[in-house]
Amino acid sequence: MEYRQLGRSGLKISTLTIGTMTFGGKGWAKKVGDLGVSESRRLIDLCIDAGVNLIDTADVYSEGASEEILGEIVGGPRKNGLLIATKARFPMGSGPNDAGLSRHHLIQGCEASLRRLKTDVIDLYQVHEWDGLTPLEETMEALDTLVRQGKVRYIGCSNFAAWHIMKALGVSERHGFQRFVSQQIHYTLEARDAESELLPVSIDQGLGVLVWSPLAGGLLSGKHRRNQAAPEGTRQFAGWTEPPIRDEDRLWNIVEALVAIGEDRGVSAAQVALAWLLGRKSVTSLIIGGRTEEQFKDNLAAADLVLSSEERQRLDNVSLQPLAYPFWHQCNTASDRLSEADLLLISPHLAKNRS
Repeated sequence: MEYRQLGRSGLKISTLTIGTMTFGGKGWAKKVGDLGVSESRRLIDLCIDAGVNLIDTADVYSEGASEEILGEIVGGPRKNGLLIATKARFPMGSGPNDAGLSRHHLIQGCEASLRRLKTDVIDLYQVHEWDGLTPLEETMEALDTLVRQGKVRYIGCSNFAAWHIMKALGVSERHGFQRFVSQQIHYTLEARDAESELLPVSIDQGLGVLVWSPLAGGLLSGKHRRNQAAPEGTRQFAGWTEPPIRDEDRLWNIVEALVAIGEDRGVSAAQVALAWLLGRKSVTSLIIGGRTEEQFKDNLAAADLVLSSEERQRLDNVSLQPLAYPFWHQCNTASDRLSEADLLLISPHLAKNRS
């Protein structure tokens, strides 16, 4: 297992992270999974044995049950240098202050998570989604307070736009608050939107990148195929609707390329999709989840899979998305003065134009 620096922090995390949305099975999360303590313990032990050192959860997963299960398994003194990440923002009650990124909700939410996790400190505390109603000064000050109180070690964001991130970093710099060390985003071969601004801002500002649902809710696992119904037991069969698919033909072209490369290499399509992500600039760790040991074992094997330049190029070509404005204009007129962050998005198009 490889360990990568989390942004500009001194913390090193494994390239694969344990995801826990399948733990608990309450409310909307039941469509994803309903694992109890014993099943979850087996999966966590399996990942730890493979060298994984980070577990990611959230207060909203199964209405707190995911955190509670995690607390039963790894609460108290940590072994093997295990790190815990959790998140807050979504409703945890019916009251007017039971959601959002206010000082009230964040401090209350953090203390509740600490109790459920049976721990004294959260290693990475992430704001789960943007809150356009709470001033960022209030949010960042509350997070800074949690770090200074010793309840949180590092802070990150999730599902922010690039301008949200830059505004938050500006607030931190202006007031001397703790700054985000990472962002957690959706990024796959099928959904490469993050390459426009989220990944460039990570490179430019030194943020680590954790990727949620790196197999697009299982769509890139190879189990789903063109003109076939969703297999029984999958999220899609249960009615899960994330991520949105805007071009089905493109999706199946990607899946067919993944399956073909996997068959040539004697590995699963899922491993190929994960290996492609692990080779992308600025990606720190992929959050892998599932319901069975078989799924986790297969995903863990991706940590050792290195794709050839030809295989990566094949996947790049089948999944490349057209440039939006102003990027197509920059590609046409500014290619002589582009930074490393700019080129993450634009360089494949420059190469395509030259060919």
